[in-house]
Amino acid sequence: MPSVTTQDGVEIFYKDWGPKTAQAIMFHHGWPLSADDWDAQMLFFLSKGYRVIAHDRRGHGRSTQVSDGHDMDHYAADAAAVVLHLELTDAIHIGHSTGGGEALHYTVKYGQGRVAKLVLIGAVPPLMVKTEANPGGLPIAVFDGFRAALAANRAQFFLDVPTGPFYGFNRPGAQASQGVIWNWWRQGMMGSAKAHYEGIKAFSETDFTADLKACAVPTFVMHGDDDQIVPIADSALLSIELLKAGTLKVYEGYPHGMCTTHPDAINADLLAFIQS
Repeated sequence: MPSVTTQDGVEIFYKDWGPKTAQAIMFHHGWPLSADDWDAQMLFFLSKGYRVIAHDRRGHGRSTQVSDGHDMDHYAADAAAVVLHLELTDAIHIGHSTGGGEALHYTVKYGQGRVAKLVLIGAVPPLMVKTEANPGGLPIAVFDGFRAALAANRAQFFLDVPTGPFYGFNRPGAQASQGVIWNWWRQGMMGSAKAHYEGIKAFSETDFTADLKACAVPTFVMHGDDDQIVPIADSALLSIELLKAGTLKVYEGYPHGMCTTHPDAINADLLAFIQS
């Protein structure tokens, strides 16, 4: 399997499809998933002639189940290792949820001259947890609950999340897809329980305010107004006020996992932004 070894010895698995001379799009997945979560986007953009890349975060998917480094600084450095290995320049970086934080942090810390545009989809910035400076955030008890559920029965927890709030399948009239639910479970269970447990702190307690202010590339912020995982009021609606070159689109009734539940709409808007 294709992989790159980071400076601290972690093997990061990646997919690299399409012409090496084509415009590159790099995808950053959400917690606790893998590069496979981008199938609907990667196949679409591959069919449009783009080069598409996605990697498994450390401890996730097919990457090394390493004990340490489950934080945004390491996530961004791992992404940078993939970019350097593949010699990507002027790439489009697209991040969903936790991957949105990763893509943003990578762009600001390592992306000068290498990132053409950035897309944040249902992304965690600026800060998910409630603090004095972030009174609209979610109480730490919510994330403590995630940790407790994961530690008690990760397999069941990883069924409950996609069956319910992640895709909005708990909403009245929603048409749940058993295949989508099991695919989420499959991706999650491939990874390390320790990486997933510690990743909760990374996505909930990392403050991206400085990154948002420092980001200078054109940034498309996409968020569903029925996102039950990353509430829009404390994420996208705040992020757009901090970005220098940001554009926001709110999707009425769309859930957190809207790239999977509404790929046609999302892919069309991504293509329009990339081509603009």
